Amino acid sequence: MAEAELRTDTPESPRILALIPAYNEARHVAGVIAGAKAALPVLVVDDGSSDDTAAQAEAAGATVLRQQPNQGKGAALRAGFRWAVVQGYDAIIMLDADGQHDPNEIPEFINRYNHLHTDLIIGSRSFSQMPLLRRTTNTIGRWLFSWAIGQPIPDNQSGYRLVSRRLMEATLESHESGFEFEVEMIVICVRRGYQLGWVPIRTIYADEVSHIRPGQHVVGFFRLVWHTRAAMRHGNA
Repeated sequence: MAEAELRTDTPESPRILALIPAYNEARHVAGVIAGAKAALPVLVVDDGSSDDTAAQAEAAGATVLRQQPNQGKGAALRAGFRWAVVQGYDAIIMLDADGQHDPNEIPEFINRYNHLHTDLIIGSRSFSQMPLLRRTTNTIGRWLFSWAIGQPIPDNQSGYRLVSRRLMEATLESHESGFEFEVEMIVICVRRGYQLGWVPIRTIYADEVSHIRPGQHVVGFFRLVWHTRAAMRHGNA
């Protein structure tokens, strides 16, 4: 598909922004931006990096918001959501700065949104292609979250997503600052009756460094699972 067909900032098409939260990703961020810019304008939220992530992102042609000090991925995403809403975007596509998400797959998200106007489109990975530890934790997390929310959720932790404007606005009052924000986003989408969909994406693991704090993440995830189960059973937020 030609670039002219992929861009979404024309009057005839929805305005969609690529949003990249980044923390100490100076080695990878420029390459991710270059791929994303083939389809969309790019906003990078530098979450208190101690390296030159912000400078690399600006040199690669992205708009950069600097968040100091480091506040977590959830806070960085909401900062990007606020900016996108103020700028009048209809949706954003969020992807990680470490190279785990292939920017060449952005058109798959755009095509689904253009045809179905789905509020939350999540890139679903193949768990069989993950390293053993991540495959195990992601599989258990998927089972638990699917049970809590009362419907199958193929991949609740994938950070490659399209988020509609109304869902962005609905998440701005969240207090989740870390990776749990991405799980809460699904809960908000389902409880509001918004559309939830999936597209298959490549499963990529290379030399990226995880910024997840395992103990804190597990506690936060189980807290969200418990709250979600109670809310879905009793109809209370």
